Amino acid sequence: MAEIGFYHLRSTALERALPSILERGIAAGHRIVVIAGSSERVEHLNDLLWTYNDASFLPHGSARDGNAERQPIWLTASDENPNAATMLVLVDGAGSSRLDSYARCCDIFDGNDEAAVAAARVRWQEAKAGGHQLVYWEQTEGKWEKRGAG
Repeated sequence: MAEIGFYHLRSTALERALPSILERGIAAGHRIVVIAGSSERVEHLNDLLWTYNDASFLPHGSARDGNAERQPIWLTASDENPNAATMLVLVDGAGSSRLDSYARCCDIFDGNDEAAVAAARVRWQEAKAGGHQLVYWEQTEGKWEKRGAG
């Protein structure tokens, strides 16, 4: 069973929060798959990870770049794991039928969007019913606070 962290964004946009989460995942030794809601969003995130910080670099790629097996971070709109990732990051309400194949999963959702919060609650219940270890993280004043577990 995967450890699934639900990350409730309140004050920071995904574009600022995602690189930090990916940096921590890479530092912990994970290879990562990020599943986004569309191929357009994948390309936006691909561009973001090249420009988010002049002093940092996150090695990554997408179908546009190819060589998935060589990419520590793979960006996709499909439920796939072509880089043998041990960590999954879900954005835009994306889901995966392969949660059991990852050691860790981060489900990041916009806490200022009622529909996104409602959908995250459904994903929480489904993951709980699947026997996964759940942790709820809420963003407060730019930092993450653990608010609960399931």
